[in-house]
Order: sequence, then structure tokens, then C-alpha cells
Amino acid sequence: MKKIKLIFAAALLSLSYGCSDELLDNSGTSGESQPTQDLTSAQLGYGAQTNPLISTAFMSGAYAQMVQQGSGGSTSHVDFGHKSYDVFGDMVSGDMSLSVSTYGWYRASITELQGPQDFTRGENRMIWRYYYRIIRSANTIIQTYGGSDATPESELGRHQMGQAKALRAHSYFYLTQYFQKKYNASEPILPMPTEPGGNLAKSTAEEIYNLMEQDLTDAISLLSDFNRTNKSAINQDVARLILAYVLGAKGGRDAEVAALTQQVINSGNYTMLSPAEVTNGFNNVNTPSWMWGIDITPVLSLGLISWWGQIDAYSYSYAWAGDYKVIDADLFAAIPANDARKAQFLDAPTNGRHLQPLLKFYFSAAVAGSTAFGAGPQSGITADYVYMRVEEAYLLNAEANARAGNDAGARASLKALLQRRIPDASYVDGLSGQALLDEIYLQTRIELWGEGKSYLAMKRNKATVTRGSNHLSLVGVPLQYDEERMTFEIPQDEIQNNPFISSQNL
Repeated sequence: MKKIKLIFAAALLSLSYGCSDELLDNSGTSGESQPTQDLTSAQLGYGAQTNPLISTAFMSGAYAQMVQQGSGGSTSHVDFGHKSYDVFGDMVSGDMSLSVSTYGWYRASITELQGPQDFTRGENRMIWRYYYRIIRSANTIIQTYGGSDATPESELGRHQMGQAKALRAHSYFYLTQYFQKKYNASEPILPMPTEPGGNLAKSTAEEIYNLMEQDLTDAISLLSDFNRTNKSAINQDVARLILAYVLGAKGGRDAEVAALTQQVINSGNYTMLSPAEVTNGFNNVNTPSWMWGIDITPVLSLGLISWWGQIDAYSYSYAWAGDYKVIDADLFAAIPANDARKAQFLDAPTNGRHLQPLLKFYFSAAVAGSTAFGAGPQSGITADYVYMRVEEAYLLNAEANARAGNDAGARASLKALLQRRIPDASYVDGLSGQALLDEIYLQTRIELWGEGKSYLAMKRNKATVTRGSNHLSLVGVPLQYDEERMTFEIPQDEIQNNPFISSQNL
């Protein structure tokens, strides 16, 4: 375990300091110079299959990008890896409000939705560059082991191939969500590199979804005997839940989504949070409900430019200093008074911090409930990042069963969650059809608030959301999931530097 953490840290340090010019390179997705994390097996001098230490460091480097400052190719304080785009999605969906803006982060491009309407905005480029960087790293690992159609002979090789394929699919999934309004099989949407190489034309949504499904099906098989030593690695359960998200976004595969999520639930590997635990700070990767997350240690050198640096009022952060991220007022009002999750948010209308998640996200039990905002020791970030927890499986299972007409199965999964949140969940027994689906969607927004799942749920449910009174812009404006301003644009530099994209955009 210690060796793996040291390898992970070394990989991150090499990303941060080994090739800074390339990290800020402005060229297109496929033709850019190679940062250190994208070194090929040939450049390493020998194949990963012959040197487990090198291949393990290489795999760790791919995961390290998920927490790396500037991995979206900018110096922006909203550019800090995958969790950056969790915040983007939560804000665009309207469930996360910027109630006070002192420093201006997220203000125009995200909360005013200017970014999705203007391809020159840097936020488009950050999303694009980050996920294609992960794809490039995954492609290099896959190519090292013989390419997408190969099955490595060694156990280590199979496990790393499985993780790389799942990472590739995970990145393509987020790109499809952010850059396509809704699933349209024949629409060309994104380049789809499957190995390191040059510029490519857009592939259709159907082609990309087929690749994601194949990658994740392969990953589930390749990871069948993988026993990870830390939750930063994707295991079989995580691959199953990513596949459930992919099929749920595509639509028409509800029975398969229900089966995949039920397998995760039945694994017995995770336990949903108890009522007391929903105010535990969401800061420890060892929490039994967490399926996938990152153990943040001091050696990773995370600070203000991080997810905690934007969200946590108790850290040295923007959430302390004057950029308050809060729950949408109408969504908060929809949480019953006896729901344990109500206490996650400060309910004090005369306080400027009204509806901040002071008891959902905090870095230490020592500060929980304190009024010493920003005075804690977390200027060097050590609280962990959550990417996925088992509650998502229950909610997706309920949603898929409801869509498939299995109301009884949907109610069972929803009640299993709600029985841990409210004293009496019997009202669910009277729900069916669209009313049941609406309740599952509402509970998804409440349960997973601030965890980057609201935008995904909005698109799956083809929802229209009206912003509450505590937003700084677009208050009372209904926002439909497939509007132009709800979907990001292929960035300017990709269009300029990729001749295939330029010609397709004419």
C-alpha cells in the first residue's frame, strides 16, 4: 500500500513539474506535443508487460491526472481535474447556486451559461482537453498491452487493461454528456481516438456509445479477479456502474441498467450511509459507502486550486472567502424537515452563508458546526475526493426499474435508501408511473447534491429545472436539458487545429 501511494505521488509530481510548457500547450486534441503522463511504451524503452514497476507507475499516472491542477490546460482556479467538471455540471443544472460572488470564478461562463454559448470560452477547452488527456493516457496503456482487441497474458496486464478501458469509457461518457444535447445515434459529435495518433474527424454518437459499452464489458471481465488495495483504482463494481450510467444516458436499455446496478448492490461490498453519517463531512475515502475515490495526502500538494478550495467553507477556500456555493433554494425547500439530509445545509436566512453545505462537506470533525470558517489547518488539502458511492446504484436501479415498468422493484430500491434518511418512507408505496420517476429524480438531486451527478440526472430524465431565488442569474428561468445553452461547445483551438473538425463544422 505504501509503495503504491509513493508511486502515485511520484507520478503526480512528474505531471506537475516535469513538463510545464506542454501542460499549457494550445494546440488541438490529437496533434499536440506529449506531456510526461502521455509517454508511450516505446519512449519508456520497454514494454509495460516486462516491467511491473514501470507499468504500475504508468497506471498511477493516469489516475493522478484526475486530481491534477491545470490538467485542463489552464492556470484557472477552477481547473483541478475531474472534480472541476462535477462543479460545472452541478452549476449548469442549477442545483448548485453561486449565491455570493466576490472573486468571479464560475460567474459568467458557468452560472450565466455564457460558456456553452461561446466556443471561445476557456471552460469549453478545459473540459475537452482534460478528458482527452485521460483518453490519451488510457489509449497508451491499452496500446502497450497490444491494443483494444488484445487480452494480456499476465494478471497485472489484465487488471491494468481493464482499468484503462474503464477510464477511457468514463472520459468518453462525460464528453458525450457535455458536448451532445441528447442522444442522437447518427449525429457526429466527437473525435474517437482509440490509440495515440493524429487528428480525427468526428465519430457518431452510436460509434462512441458502442466503444464505451465494449470497453466497459471488457473491463468487467478483465477485472473479475481484481482485488484493489485502494479505492483510487477502478474495480469491477465501478466498471459496472459506469456502464449503467452509459446505458442509462443512451436510453432503451433499462433492464440492463437495472441488472448492472443490482449486481453492485448485491455484491455486499458497500454499505449506504446511516442518518448520522450524512453529516460526516464526505472527507474519508474509507467510508463504507464510497465505491471510488482518491485518498488525498499531503505529498500530493493540493491547496486552494482544488475541489475543497472551491466548496469547503472551513478550508482556506473561496467558499470561505466570498464565493459561496449553496443548494438551490427550491431544492432545499423540497427536503422534508425530518430528513437527515436537511441538516447538511445551514438553514439561516439572515446569514450570508445561508444554505452552504456546512455539514455535508468539511475536512475534519474538529470543525463541524464551528463558526471558525477558513481558520482550520486545511490550506494544504488532505480531505479525500469522492467519485462514486453505492447510493448511486440504488437510485439508478430505482430509476431503471421504474422506466421498465417494474414499479415494485423501483419502490424497493428507493425505499431502501429513504429508510436511512427519513423516519417513515411508506409514502413511496403509493407511487407509480411518472409520479414514481419524478420522486426518484428528486431524491437523486437531494442525495447526490454537490457530487457532480445532477447534470447527468437532468439529461437522463429530460428535465426542465427552474432556478430558485438564491441564484445570481436566471432566477425563475426554466432551463430545459437539451437547450443550446445547456450543452458545451467544441473549443475554438480544436476547430482551428483539427482540419477534420473544421470541415465538419462548416
